Amino acid sequence: MKKQSEAEQTIKRSHFIATVKPIKTEEEALSLINSLKQKYWDARHNVYAYILRENNIMRYSDDGEPAGTGGVPVLDMLKKEGLTDIIVVVTRYFGGILLGTGGLVHAYSSTARQGVDQAGRLLMIRCKSLTLTCDYTLWGKVQNELSAFTHSALPPEYSDIVKATVYIPTEDANRLEKTLIEATNGKISLSFGEDDFFAFEE
Repeated sequence: MKKQSEAEQTIKRSHFIATVKPIKTEEEALSLINSLKQKYWDARHNVYAYILRENNIMRYSDDGEPAGTGGVPVLDMLKKEGLTDIIVVVTRYFGGILLGTGGLVHAYSSTARQGVDQAGRLLMIRCKSLTLTCDYTLWGKVQNELSAFTHSALPPEYSDIVKATVYIPTEDANRLEKTLIEATNGKISLSFGEDDFFAFEE
């Protein structure tokens, strides 16, 4: 996700508030849950679900709603959307009208989806980091070749040479290496790092 966000809707007088946040650790997830329980201390329920790529962690809680009507539909929505490193907490202020099992599932999943849409999505791609160094005279040509590949780059460092680090989808790494060597007649230094996931805007 790009950012933390909120979305709200009222269904049959019950007020639902979705809080969505990108996370990297379970500690971050639990911290948000606890802070929202304090913020919305007078709410009837604070349902949540979160997914972490590290250790394939998936957790949810119905927080007092009938089993499977709160946390499960929120978690199912996250899985169907292919989202990870994210937590969604949906707070409910009960409005006095029972929604029934189907109504609760719809209310929680739709509120969570609205929150996710507000947050915006990032596409996670397995990438290799590539550190390259070359003369100034070749930098323009190197940038031109890089533009033909999906990549993200850190700001280059300028000294007596140009040094830059880019993140390239792992499946394109060998092709880019060959392209840069040919474009510079071998007058470039290339060093690949380990594979890792990197975020690109969709």
